[in-house]
Amino acid sequence: MELFQNLYETPADMLSAFVERSLQPEGDWKEEVKDAWQRIERFFRDRCFHDELVLDQEVRVLKVVKGGSSGKGTTLNYSSDVDLVLFLSCFPSFQDQAEHRASVISFIEKRLTQYGRSLAYSITMVPQRETNRVPRSLSFHVQARKNSEAIGVDVLPAYDALRNFCPDSKPPPEIYEDLITSGGHPGEFSPSFTELQRHFVKSRPVKLKNLLRLMKHWYLQYLKPKYRNKALPAKYALELLTIYAWEIGTDESENFNLDEGFRAVMELLIDYEDICVYWTKYYDFQNETVRIYIKQQLKECRPVILDPADPTNNLGKEKRWDLVAREAAHCLRQACCRNEDPSQGWHVQPAREVQVMVKKTGEEAWILSVDPYSPIWKMKTEIKRTFGLRGQQRLSFQEPGGERQLLSSQRTLAHYGIFSKVSIRVLETFPPEIQVFVKNSSGQSKPYAIHPDDSIYALKEKIEEAEGPYVEDQILKFQNRKLRNHCSLSDLHIKDCDTIMLIRRSHRPLGVPTVGLYMI
Repeated sequence: MELFQNLYETPADMLSAFVERSLQPEGDWKEEVKDAWQRIERFFRDRCFHDELVLDQEVRVLKVVKGGSSGKGTTLNYSSDVDLVLFLSCFPSFQDQAEHRASVISFIEKRLTQYGRSLAYSITMVPQRETNRVPRSLSFHVQARKNSEAIGVDVLPAYDALRNFCPDSKPPPEIYEDLITSGGHPGEFSPSFTELQRHFVKSRPVKLKNLLRLMKHWYLQYLKPKYRNKALPAKYALELLTIYAWEIGTDESENFNLDEGFRAVMELLIDYEDICVYWTKYYDFQNETVRIYIKQQLKECRPVILDPADPTNNLGKEKRWDLVAREAAHCLRQACCRNEDPSQGWHVQPAREVQVMVKKTGEEAWILSVDPYSPIWKMKTEIKRTFGLRGQQRLSFQEPGGERQLLSSQRTLAHYGIFSKVSIRVLETFPPEIQVFVKNSSGQSKPYAIHPDDSIYALKEKIEEAEGPYVEDQILKFQNRKLRNHCSLSDLHIKDCDTIMLIRRSHRPLGVPTVGLYMI
């Protein structure tokens, strides 16, 4: 069987053989990387902080965690990057890590220079890039043998936020609440979540890891050399997109064709302006602080690719995805992507379907799964059939702390930044009825259908029927004016989709007559 050395010249049906023969690490290389890791780990555990104070205190190494391709099980035969995360006793919080990280990194560099020979390897420091931010890591190359590739190592001192939590379980939401309120730069404290990042990739099937190797090879051999000085996204971003494509395209099957997966990821990269991807394996929408933050992240300019272990780390932000898309389009024209029948490949939309809870007064809530890039009129068709609506259908939603918004039939959920579970109110109106929103003191609002010539008292009756306060306990205001019961909405210049404030009247003492108080 002919072995193709060049990816772009390799026929699509030969990609599995290409990965097996050219990309999977050989035994000798794996042993070199393993030996280098063990020596460096021992240095940090036993020597680096021994017999010398750092920040006027004795520093203990709480644990050392291996990240990067070596930790995730996606090492290439010719390249390895090792992220070595040092969890240190001198960082009792995220804030302490931010304040003292630079001093600790300087100390580590000094000790490596002093005792580097004891590692039995040649160590070359990588100069720090000029930046206004404090460096997050210390980078160096380890040369095991003259004829082998250098091993890149990044040492990242970190706060042990997870302590002894198992990567298989979901950390307490308070950890993420602390992360979000710490005031750090986006992704600044991601090293604290390395164990979760590593497990997220390492726990995947072997065949998927081969697809990840193929994507990494494409990144290193075709994308990065062509755009050396450009702000390309991190390899981790492409890893996450590959995992997402596999989840959606195969329903997480371990049996799939490598060429179909490779082509699907390339097609996804071309649609980068629509990508909005996240996971809820380690954090979700249950905690209010976390929920509000994630929803804000999902409204960012796309592509949005949230680190499954760190919601502050949007890997899609401020990178040259246009260059990635250009090379992906070129790749799709090469032999490695010429499937016999492309229509049989994976069908991967750029964002997961959104769970929509449809609520209509007097009806049971109904759950609907919606493609966020599908026109809202298609969703309305499903709702009309389910509830048997005959009048005009008005859909609206409200984000926490925001105003209730009307959904336009010609728009999409993506247009409104909706990429996660949402509750939508459906209201049926018959001309000339209008829709008004009534907001209570907690900020929640409901839509009501009413004739413009109806009185405020009639609106209050509708509010009571919808399980709101009794009519006599309601005070309604519009534009800071108290609304009198006998006035009509048209008299008060209340128009379609206007918002009226509802204030619950304080309880009257027993024995106080109510007659004459209702008609205000």
